[in-house]
Amino acid sequence: METIFGVTFAPFAHRGTFRNPSVQESLRKMKERTGATHIILVPCGLQKTPQSENIDFTGEGTVSDEELSELIVYAQSLGLRVILKPTVNCENGVWRAHINFFDNEVPGEPKWSNWFASHERFQLHYAELAEKIGCTMFITGCEMVMAQRREMEWRNLIGKVKSVFSGPVSYNTDKYQEENVTWWDCVDVISSSGYYPFGSWKEQLARIRKVVEHYKKPFFFAETGCMSVHGSGGTPNDWSLAGPADPEEQGCWYREMFRETLRCPWIRGWGLWDWPAYPCADEKAVTDGSYQFCGKPAEAAVREVYRAK
Repeated sequence: METIFGVTFAPFAHRGTFRNPSVQESLRKMKERTGATHIILVPCGLQKTPQSENIDFTGEGTVSDEELSELIVYAQSLGLRVILKPTVNCENGVWRAHINFFDNEVPGEPKWSNWFASHERFQLHYAELAEKIGCTMFITGCEMVMAQRREMEWRNLIGKVKSVFSGPVSYNTDKYQEENVTWWDCVDVISSSGYYPFGSWKEQLARIRKVVEHYKKPFFFAETGCMSVHGSGGTPNDWSLAGPADPEEQGCWYREMFRETLRCPWIRGWGLWDWPAYPCADEKAVTDGSYQFCGKPAEAAVREVYRAK
């Protein structure tokens, strides 16, 4: 497997976003300024609450197939390889990891069987699009912590994805969950979200390596990043953290993350979170506390690693 020098681009974009000409400008600048070889695109499926059974990917909260396809073709024209990762979110703001139902179905209660049927339609729709348009990899879901225990349903889904998508298939588990997925044998690539705090990377990478060695699969961080908020380096997974903007702390976190992961040849890349849909104004970066790293010290850390490939 080639090393993925990747960036997650404009995640969870709403319908019409990719029609704006500025989006192509932002993508072109991302490639020029970072040296990325891959982008990860994240079309969003929405369910109302963690206990809703239906996932909608046809409404205003999701980019249309036409605009998504046009952006993929443009990215490919720039020499970027495209990874597609359709991801579920809850409209009420609860994190997707908490999507959950009774293990034994109860009449009148929401059911895993109905949810997985909807999730299958969502995933297969984009797997077919990914195959048609020549995506490099397909990631069939992200950070579904409570749902991961439903092994047979995931095996069935991944089998169906592989029947329509001919490239490598992965699943993006959450931080600290790498050893809790019991069905890694049925994917081609293991991936996870690398939001680990300052000072913990050696310990966490040693733990993840055991999983990778057991299953003998390639591994990469399909997500990794840190907000530029003071204190985020200690809890980089906490997107709700409030405080003053601190781009220097974000930059320090990126440098530590790269320093430790580059020591591990079994790690085959990164999907950094994230780069915005519209070109960022560098003069505003100093006050921006988001995960975006454009125009901040973290961008220089990324460029140093990605251009050295």
